[in-house]
Amino acid sequence: MVVRRVGKYEVGRTIGEGNFAKVKFAQNTETGESVAMKVLDRATIIKHNMVDQIRHGKLSEAESRRYFQQLIDGVGYCHNKGVYHRDLKPENLLLDSQGNLKISDFGLSALPAQGDSLLRTTCGTPNYVAPEVLGHKGYNGAVADTWSCGVILYVLLTGYLPFDEVDLGTLYSKIDKAEFSFPSWFSDGSRSLIRRILDPNPETRMRMEDIRNDEWFKKNYVPVSPLEVEEVNLDDIYAVFDESEVII
Repeated sequence: MVVRRVGKYEVGRTIGEGNFAKVKFAQNTETGESVAMKVLDRATIIKHNMVDQIRHGKLSEAESRRYFQQLIDGVGYCHNKGVYHRDLKPENLLLDSQGNLKISDFGLSALPAQGDSLLRTTCGTPNYVAPEVLGHKGYNGAVADTWSCGVILYVLLTGYLPFDEVDLGTLYSKIDKAEFSFPSWFSDGSRSLIRRILDPNPETRMRMEDIRNDEWFKKNYVPVSPLEVEEVNLDDIYAVFDESEVII
């Protein structure tokens, strides 16, 4: 058996595969730590002119804050309409031609609920999901979305996840305890904000209005001018789904 090495890592079996890369199981030969290693296809990167994009490097704190401000504005707007996304992650965030952030993929979103208004479906991408969602109990959709926004802010600033383990049990345990650390170069303001958003207790976690009033968040804040679009009535949407026949 041929053992492949990349630096100090021994590379093993493939544990995931996508259009542009494979994810391999790997082990640090010095510490014994197990990791997931993403291996990109060089030919695909060159073909799609991705090299120049890679050279851009990580986002600055100012750039990260601007995208986070727009994320909070967008998610807050959805919440005001009674819509909870439930799968917020960078893969579901797009940029328009002006560089403004747009939220996409509402496939797991929840509309206004009846009764106690708590949501009960466990869904979303594990690394971004709030502890109470993983607990298989009723949860507040807005508060759970806020947690996901905190994870996204951490990723914007660092380029990697605060909670990232190959073993799901270990991952869930770290999420439940909010067990993560900050790089030494994080500013005090960003540390404080993320700590209060990634509060494992949904009752004491920051709310959207608290985030908007945070000093780090408010720095250089510029609201995005909304597009002039026709208002959509949710009752009209419900009526369409209640129809017994579909007209094509």
